[in-house]
Amino acid sequence: MIAIVDLGIGNFASVEKALEGRITMSPEVLDRADKIVLPGVGNFGEVVEQLRPMRKTILRKISSGTPLLGICLGMQLLFPESSEGEGEGLSVLQGQVSDLPADASPHIGWNQVFPKEGNTLLEDIEPGSFFYFTHSYYVNPENEAIITGRTEYESNDQVGAFPATVRRENVFGVQFHPEKSSANGQRVLKKFKQL
Repeated sequence: MIAIVDLGIGNFASVEKALEGRITMSPEVLDRADKIVLPGVGNFGEVVEQLRPMRKTILRKISSGTPLLGICLGMQLLFPESSEGEGEGLSVLQGQVSDLPADASPHIGWNQVFPKEGNTLLEDIEPGSFFYFTHSYYVNPENEAIITGRTEYESNDQVGAFPATVRRENVFGVQFHPEKSSANGQRVLKKFKQL
């Protein structure tokens, strides 16, 4: 069973349908899950509060090797803190969650993703394929080795980049929304389901 963590915000019906998962706020249900998805729409500080009752269970499941996928804010919640708001993230991955440059924020729409070789979730997808993004913050990991894909953006007529995907062992994160990314997004979700 794939458990989709209900953080009290957003519509997860498309994620639920694609993964045939179960939306839940119950630590007991999470404890029985084979895989966990941490979706995310909203403010880091507010969502951290919603996550609090499930925090210990999620961390225990990660430690036991259960695959976890963080989507958008869900990926940012894997880090200790965010400039978006107060509160402690899961601290599974180390680094910062920072604001995008003002002239590049919010970053909304279709953008290309360039995965590194060996990116498990995107291994069957052409480099430069488009995925749907909607966010104003990005992750900046301490260990760049966990960055498995990047996305470029323009700021002050310069091209910058931020991590589009990350991975450490059984923990995966994508900054884009696979559930809104048409066929490519469905392939990413299918790959996670097959892990």
